[in-house]
Amino acid sequence: MTGAIKPFRIAISDDILTDLKSRLARTRWPEAELVDDWSQGAPLKWIQEICAYWANSYDWRAREAKLNRFEQFTTEIDGLDIHFLHARSKEPSALPLIITHGWPGSIVEFQKVIAPLVDPAAHGGNPADAFHVVCPSLPGFGFSAKPRTTGWGVDRIAATWAKLMDRLGYARYGAQGGDWGSAVTTSLGAQDAEHCAGIHITLAFNAAPKVEGEPTAEEKRALAGLKHYVDLDSGYSKQQSTRPQTLGYGLTDSPSGQAAWILEKFWAWTDCDGHPENIFDKDELLDNVMLYWATETATSSARLYWESFGKRRTTPKVNVPTGVAVFPKEIITPVRRWMEPNFPNITHWSEMEKGGHFAAFEQPELYVGDVRKFFQTVRR
Repeated sequence: MTGAIKPFRIAISDDILTDLKSRLARTRWPEAELVDDWSQGAPLKWIQEICAYWANSYDWRAREAKLNRFEQFTTEIDGLDIHFLHARSKEPSALPLIITHGWPGSIVEFQKVIAPLVDPAAHGGNPADAFHVVCPSLPGFGFSAKPRTTGWGVDRIAATWAKLMDRLGYARYGAQGGDWGSAVTTSLGAQDAEHCAGIHITLAFNAAPKVEGEPTAEEKRALAGLKHYVDLDSGYSKQQSTRPQTLGYGLTDSPSGQAAWILEKFWAWTDCDGHPENIFDKDELLDNVMLYWATETATSSARLYWESFGKRRTTPKVNVPTGVAVFPKEIITPVRRWMEPNFPNITHWSEMEKGGHFAAFEQPELYVGDVRKFFQTVRR
């Protein structure tokens, strides 16, 4: 029934797990990279190590049970089933908060932050900072349905989130996101200002900065980072923006390929001192990969780039209160002066000592603290 909210539990079939193990055992490996660093991509030795662990030691059923400790639901909006976690606080004054992941992330990113956001008193915080947390999977990602028609870009997803919050009975809410989640959150703040009390983002999707006069030292660093990204780190984006279908044939067929495509970003975009396992253990990394592999969403998730970048979308103007958390190893460093034309109501700006692109996953305590601090300013 359209409009119904249905309980959901993750239950990957045994056939998928058996097939995965078989494919991993039959992997045809390329030769090793010709350098002693990551400049040609994820090193063969590490990807082989990860895949051996995946095949022989990783316990999906235990990880699945861990994810299923969160209440989950699906509901049809605009013809598409949307999967989401929903954790309600016991605090009567809790503020509803919708938090959104990006690529190559998933709901897995938020496992460590949901409980502290929902029940701050149990985690050394103030009960007045409690949230009702809604954590959806983007369309074409994880357990949300794959769009069957074109048109599912950032703005349509944001409109869907507004409908989801309305369906859940939340007339006033906050929104938070990183990566594509930042773009969706930004669009949500612009589209649904009547109900969205404020937004908190970790990545700003702006047009190319127009710097008047001599750039500041901060702006020079940001411009250098942007140049590095465009020149050396954006190949994945070009591919997914232009030919996601072609890419999907390889990633949907090869678990080692899917793992390498995703995990290389957990080196490039994290504050990991040179190796992803300085921040995450293998189980955490593979939990996220599994939400792409088991759901066969390599292609459908990549299409979000085609839908959004391919249509030359511009950043909307957001007038609701805006909080920005700047993590030092973010892909592109937000600069306040560049953001202000599109975000004229920035009321909170914080610069973190550590952390990168996957803020909630990498630095859950810093993330939770900053989200609480910003939304204190918009609570009633």
